[in-house]
Amino acid sequence: MRPLTTEPDPPTYEPPLWERLAAGFVMFMISQALVGPVFAPTQEETPILRLVWLPVYAVVAGLIAFRAPQLVRAWPAWLLVGLTVLLAFASKYWSIDPEVTQRRTLALAIASGFAVYLGAAFRSPHLPRLLMHTGLVLAVGSLLMVFLNPTIGVHQADNAGLWRGLWYEKNQMGMIMVASAIAAAACLASPDRRRLLPGLTLLFSVVLVLATQSKTSLLCLLIGLGLVGGFCAMRKGGPAFAVVAIWMAVVGAGVLAELWLTDSAEVLRALGKDPSLTGRTDIWEAVMRRLSERPMTGYGYAAFWGKDSVPADMIRAETGWIVPSAHHGWLDLLVQIGWPGMGFVASVVALAFAAALARVRGLGAREGWFSIAYLAVFLTLSFSESVLLTHANLPWVLVLAILTRGLMTEPVASTAYRGRLASAPARPYGNAPRIAPHYRHGQTRRSAIPVRPAGGFRA
Repeated sequence: MRPLTTEPDPPTYEPPLWERLAAGFVMFMISQALVGPVFAPTQEETPILRLVWLPVYAVVAGLIAFRAPQLVRAWPAWLLVGLTVLLAFASKYWSIDPEVTQRRTLALAIASGFAVYLGAAFRSPHLPRLLMHTGLVLAVGSLLMVFLNPTIGVHQADNAGLWRGLWYEKNQMGMIMVASAIAAAACLASPDRRRLLPGLTLLFSVVLVLATQSKTSLLCLLIGLGLVGGFCAMRKGGPAFAVVAIWMAVVGAGVLAELWLTDSAEVLRALGKDPSLTGRTDIWEAVMRRLSERPMTGYGYAAFWGKDSVPADMIRAETGWIVPSAHHGWLDLLVQIGWPGMGFVASVVALAFAAALARVRGLGAREGWFSIAYLAVFLTLSFSESVLLTHANLPWVLVLAILTRGLMTEPVASTAYRGRLASAPARPYGNAPRIAPHYRHGQTRRSAIPVRPAGGFRA
């Protein structure tokens, strides 16, 4: 039986319903669902899209103002986020499209501010639960779009017949549904007794990922669910099981790495993928040739793949099709802000990993190991999709939110809280029955501090 303890730190309360609804609305919009395919079906920026985002920015500003005292404690995250935004803004001075860079930097700043708010306001299990609720809404909306309006919900030309739900591309739906599935699995692995909505969200998310037939999304899904399930099994199985599981995982990863390094083409064929990754290797080679012209600065934040971009047109001429991005997050980052900028962003991601690992012992089980699983999936995804330092992209917002949770200083318990803690009965871990406290001679319930008897509690 686990030791019986009282809560050593101030509890993290779930934000009120109105705040959860407002934050969920912003997450829905940042996921880029529905609005783009409806108002800009050709994926071009239109004035109406900019107007649609104004209420979102107002909601973000209101939420940050509401939590201002709490957000002060997130100053390390604000510092890092401010430096990333400043880096993107500085690239305006050498950007090939300064207007686009400035406009996208503003959107990046607002999205980054919302990410810090998420990490500060939704502590412990509340962030994966909010993501799970938002993912359920997106999953149900995608299913409705597939069956009620298939011209939007299903690919019609390229990738005909594959589901894309509320998004432009199937890969976009795959990314969001993987994040939703990890959040749902984390809720199931946490001590929270509520199981219905996490179960439904996990089911719908997995179905939608499979419907995209995206190998990258499927791989990320397996990694995320495997990590959550593995951590949960190790915790329940005890130290011996944990050692064996870690050893097997390391050996398995080594075998896969050896297979990839010796014959990656054969591995890709076994997975049903073209060894050229559907022409992506040609894109990467062309991108590296353009990068060699500006290795230290890049071409400006969010400017390289513009409609009138000369270097992007050169790549499109070389590959023979209208390439929308590098299909590789790190290469996309390189051509935007150069090697120094990419190094800084890599440091931010590494710091998020380190902060999540440092707190996993105390908070991992409480949140269902969401942070570690999600960051591992994000890193895998970054080698296939452009998800790094993006101005309106839920995967990057979640990374910054996890970073905030890891770096945020905890409040010191107030005198009133310590008094309530001292007078409260000792509460055992989990769902075990409450046990009456033991008082010293002459103490009352209100003034006594619960203490463990010399022989300890018996189960």
